[in-house]
Amino acid sequence: MKKPSSKIREEIAKLQEQLKHAETREAERIGRIALRAGLGEIDIEETELQAAFEELGKRFRGGKPGTSGRKGAGENGASGGQSEALTSGATSGSDREA
Repeated sequence: MKKPSSKIREEIAKLQEQLKHAETREAERIGRIALRAGLGEIDIEETELQAAFEELGKRFRGGKPGTSGRKGAGENGASGGQSEALTSGATSGSDREA
């Protein structure tokens, strides 16, 4: 039997909430680690920090450093999913410490 669209919307809303919580946990974890490493004290543009996090991610995924694997990833400062969470977690963590 097919699900009514209202049930599907409810499931989507629940999944979006779960995703939001998971991203928040990940951002807080990375932010705490970044602060312990002293990144909160470094005066650096957010786009540069974003690029550095992307290179670090590539390093641990076994890819080539210096490329993000996404077309135009560093050109306009736009970021996506987890990279954004990493940067915002580090940024929000440094605001609390300052």
